[in-house]
Amino acid sequence: MNLVSVIIPFYKKKFFIKETIFSVLKQTYKNLEIIIIYDDPNTDDLSYINEISTLDPRISIIVNLKNFGAGKSRNIGINASKGNFIAFIDSDDIWKKDKIMNQIDYMINNNLLASHTSYEIIDHKDKIIGKRLARNFYSVNDLLKSCDIGLSTVILNKKIFINKFEFPDLKTKEDFVFWLYLLKKNISIIGIDEMLTTWRKSNNSLSASVLQKLMDGYKVYHKYMKFNFFKSIYYLLCLSFNFLRK
Repeated sequence: MNLVSVIIPFYKKKFFIKETIFSVLKQTYKNLEIIIIYDDPNTDDLSYINEISTLDPRISIIVNLKNFGAGKSRNIGINASKGNFIAFIDSDDIWKKDKIMNQIDYMINNNLLASHTSYEIIDHKDKIIGKRLARNFYSVNDLLKSCDIGLSTVILNKKIFINKFEFPDLKTKEDFVFWLYLLKKNISIIGIDEMLTTWRKSNNSLSASVLQKLMDGYKVYHKYMKFNFFKSIYYLLCLSFNFLRK
């Protein structure tokens, strides 16, 4: 049975992190290592995370010296991982108990390097407010106008990282850039249409996050995809429109 490394960046999500970790511990697939990257300079919640970690020897904690952000924290977790596969989950999301088992079986049976799943969207009170269906992405153009891959649904074969792929240093949209990098290198991201993940929609600092997402969205196209100003603005408008349409 292949070892799966589960990467969980943590930053100020104390209210939800226990449920997230328990959803990983309850997986029917048992050969896991769980790497929590504590990314908060304020260590007030660290004792709470340490207490949870004592519940299972598969859990380890890496404490960042400063706040690096989710992308760089995932890179740190990936570099420390020992698994044949890398799975990501954010610290307020939830997995269904067969998530890893079903996804790993599908990937092995179909010789896949990257996959994602359908997912439910819930609010802070656990009410289901939406769903997203997974589909296949074979090229950059399939994904360019709308980031339709849920980070917490993704599993990657560790072989991908031989090519030194990393999440970029962005506050938001870092996962979008990473998926586009994979597609540029002809690594397909295959969708599994099973509701195996629950993504929690947060409303924290909504106005600030909208501005940040717009700035980072522009960087996706101008800095990372090397588009000119007008082309970057066009795709940013498409991205924003598709976000609102959802």
